[in-house]
Amino acid sequence: MSGHLDYEINKELGECYLFMGELDKAEEYYKKAVSSNGVHPDPYLGLATVAIQRGALADAEVMYKKAHNIAPSDKSLSGIALIRMENGEKEEAYSLFTEAIQLNPENMVALFSLIRLGHELERIGEIIPHLESYLEIDPAKHEVRYSLAGCLACTGQKEAAEAQLEKILETDPDNAAAKEMLEQFRS
Repeated sequence: MSGHLDYEINKELGECYLFMGELDKAEEYYKKAVSSNGVHPDPYLGLATVAIQRGALADAEVMYKKAHNIAPSDKSLSGIALIRMENGEKEEAYSLFTEAIQLNPENMVALFSLIRLGHELERIGEIIPHLESYLEIDPAKHEVRYSLAGCLACTGQKEAAEAQLEKILETDPDNAAAKEMLEQFRS
């Protein structure tokens, strides 16, 4: 069997076992994938996920960094950033998530983590453009639009926030969260 086929099969098996929550088996196949063919970031991302599920954050970070050294991606950046956030290194996490979102504006983990950190670090104004970029790609994503409305309201742009909420209600008239926020603004 060719090295590449070996790699693909082991990686797939790793992903299946991870999905089923069988961490030991997942780890075994990801390690086989690492040693089979060439150098790929995916098995390291898989091993990082296994480590996170086990609560081994330091091991996870090592794996994310290995993946990142092979091929920097929004996934490896987000992974490292999540660990930084978990360890309370908020500024560092913030800049890594920002880097991740520049590579892939649709990375939801990075986007929602930035919203959280933006509130905690009082940098809400800075995350508004990231939310707007996302909505240019996927305008129907109501959670993102709702978050944008919240961020606009927090920065004193009440009318802009109302406009975003009205957009949600145009397509989803029963959206309770959007209705509620709009009522708060108008009361």
